[in-house]
Amino acid sequence: MNKVLIVSDSHGLTKELNAIKKQHPDIRMIHCGDSELDMDAPELEGFVKVAGNCDFDSRYPQEQTVEIGGLRFFVAHGHRHQVKQGLMTISYRAMEQDADVVCFGHTHIAGAEKSGELLLVNPGSIRLPRLRDVKTYAILEWDTPDAVAVQFHTLSGETVEELAIKTSLK
Repeated sequence: MNKVLIVSDSHGLTKELNAIKKQHPDIRMIHCGDSELDMDAPELEGFVKVAGNCDFDSRYPQEQTVEIGGLRFFVAHGHRHQVKQGLMTISYRAMEQDADVVCFGHTHIAGAEKSGELLLVNPGSIRLPRLRDVKTYAILEWDTPDAVAVQFHTLSGETVEELAIKTSLK
């Protein structure tokens, strides 16, 4: 089974990032920006990472596209794609990159949705969540692209069932 941990908008938190990494050893990890840490901070070791609007280390890339377990992930914070106004712009950019999954943050609103051929995942924020009190991150898992599941978790590792989604990407 392939698994990817997705986190965003940690805004300077370090202890919490380390705790999440410790809860989920040997898993691929993505940070969708606004860590407010240096690019080479030990807490971000092992993460695919991008710049958010609150990240000032110029070494961060604005976006990344990575292949993991047969799926292509487009990662961006979302502020340059106006995700607070809608997901069309980031979806188009992801399609240009031939992505299957879009990982983004910026809104601090946890959720996952299928739009056409794309799965869009915003893990929420582990520091300042919006529209709910629960601080969240996401784990996407799949055996095949026909059976993909996204689960959201609290900082203590509890599952937030109402946000879960199961779908097919092929």
